[in-house]
Amino acid sequence: MKRQRNLRESLAVLLRALRLPSFVAMFVETADQAEKKGWSFEAYLNQLATAELEDRKQRRIERNLKRAGFPEGKTLATLDLNKVPVKVRRQLPTLCEGGFVEKAENILAFGLPGRGKTHLLCAIGNELIQRGYKVLFIPAYHLVQQLLMAKRELILDKALQRLDRYDVVLVDDIGYIQQDREEMEVLFTFLSQRYERRSVMITSNLVFSQWDRIFKDPMTTAAAIDRVVHHAIILDMTGPSIRNEEAIKRNKGKKPTKRKDR
Repeated sequence: MKRQRNLRESLAVLLRALRLPSFVAMFVETADQAEKKGWSFEAYLNQLATAELEDRKQRRIERNLKRAGFPEGKTLATLDLNKVPVKVRRQLPTLCEGGFVEKAENILAFGLPGRGKTHLLCAIGNELIQRGYKVLFIPAYHLVQQLLMAKRELILDKALQRLDRYDVVLVDDIGYIQQDREEMEVLFTFLSQRYERRSVMITSNLVFSQWDRIFKDPMTTAAAIDRVVHHAIILDMTGPSIRNEEAIKRNKGKKPTKRKDR
């Protein structure tokens, strides 16, 4: 009995050194189970290896979700599908599978403010991470400022290489940035660098005919649209403002407060 205990303690040390935490947590319990059921050594090892791989997968998903930087609560589970346009709703299961990522295609969600563009793409992004992809959520203004700073410090290539580690970069609210020429150039460089190599997902309240407000120069605007649209899935988020509807629901039934005369 003492010998068995010493052996298990020694094995636990070895497994930690090999960085096999699931083996450490389960090998004693699984050994007892194997003994009772008469498993072979191969079956015992297979059980532990399967648990280790599944545990690593879950830890990787958790790390990638944390690094993605999604706004809190914007998942598929919290997405009200009744407020998603029917055509988009039909496309959603396929998009969540990630086939577009394998083809380096883009997703572009257009619509007026409050139509659920960001929630929809974040929901897709969350599902992609569950399937092993790496996704980064970043507001457009933040992306531009990061790249502009990197360019001024002469490390733009390194900044683009860091972004290239992500299978998908979700650029939120591209329609709100009003750029000068230098800012426009770094955004164009980013889109060009990912063209036909990596996917981008973009939300915008501006349709393509209004993108000259972003890129200013007509030639650059046309070139940017060409690169983004060439391999793209376009989602039109129509309908009433979800935020307005939620605000009306919150205020419904509330009694107006009376002002006291002074």
